[in-house]
Amino acid sequence: MAKEMDKRIIGDFVDNGVDFVTSVPCKQLAGVIEVLDQTPAITHVPSNKEDEGMGLCAGAYMGGMRPAIFMQNTALGVVVNTLATLIQFYQIPLPMLISYRGEVGEPVACQVEMALHTKAILDQLHIPTYHFHKPEDANELPGILNHTQMCSKPVAILTDASFWRAAT
Repeated sequence: MAKEMDKRIIGDFVDNGVDFVTSVPCKQLAGVIEVLDQTPAITHVPSNKEDEGMGLCAGAYMGGMRPAIFMQNTALGVVVNTLATLIQFYQIPLPMLISYRGEVGEPVACQVEMALHTKAILDQLHIPTYHFHKPEDANELPGILNHTQMCSKPVAILTDASFWRAAT
């Protein structure tokens, strides 16, 4: 069941001109994806893998759309090459809403390992990263989305379990 935060996040994407989103299934992002599917202003194309989603976003951008991808941090290792050689090389503004799995309270042990590397990988790629811990952190989202378009770069918006637990 979608929460108000899910609606707010999608509303911010719409208000900032995002009209194409691809996503990979994720329990933490399920509410956002539910609202996304009910939002006619955004074309939603689910993808099987995150690197496939990056390709879809690049094609949408080259076709005149404003793309975004919703994904888990556990797949960040899969998309490094695509981020560097496609998204960054061609200066595609790409907001990445990323569920940050593996932090304190994570019930799935294998998620923890990638959490240890997520921020370092994003830093190595020089991708601006914003970490939402509390619901009020979402107040930054409109500015982040605007910044992404202005600088023609990908940005990572990490949303952790504490953010989603506290969101209403």
